[in-house]
Amino acid sequence: MKTGKAILFSAPSGCGKTTIIKRLMQHFDCFDFSISATSRRPRAGETHGEDYYFMTNEEFAQHVAADDFLEWEEVYEGTRYGTLKSEPERIWDNGKVIVFDVDVNGGKNLKRYFGDAALSIFVMPPSVEVLEQRLRSRGTDSEESIARRLERSERELQESGNFDVTIVNDDLDAAVAEARRVIEQFLG
Repeated sequence: MKTGKAILFSAPSGCGKTTIIKRLMQHFDCFDFSISATSRRPRAGETHGEDYYFMTNEEFAQHVAADDFLEWEEVYEGTRYGTLKSEPERIWDNGKVIVFDVDVNGGKNLKRYFGDAALSIFVMPPSVEVLEQRLRSRGTDSEESIARRLERSERELQESGNFDVTIVNDDLDAAVAEARRVIEQFLG
């Protein structure tokens, strides 16, 4: 496999990593987004092959059995997410830098896989209370889902030390500026 550089963004759900990535994608022409696979249903406005590769649980299991994933995890009961091996190949073949938007365990696994070719960035909320407000304001999750996400986030927040850089997303513009600075330094 041809190799290049990768930028890994990880955070608990609701910390703003996807928003930061979207802003950075407008700035860095060399970036291409790694599309994750998931067994969850699409949310309103999400497109297969653009936001995610949406799969049934059975399709996902077939890809696992065929060893098609660099990493995968059952993030929530019955909901799997993973990175297909074909994504880095697709992006590096086009001479681009891979940008990953992955959960915390996925970020740690990808960092182990790519080593120094990857910059791992952990996006931290200013507080758990702010994180809860953000999850509620999205209006996409049930109370049960919000409770599960908050419970998981408390464990994930303890993992920030396993990443190269931690950025607190208290002010979006400042968080994006900090991400740009560390990425520019990493890319040289």
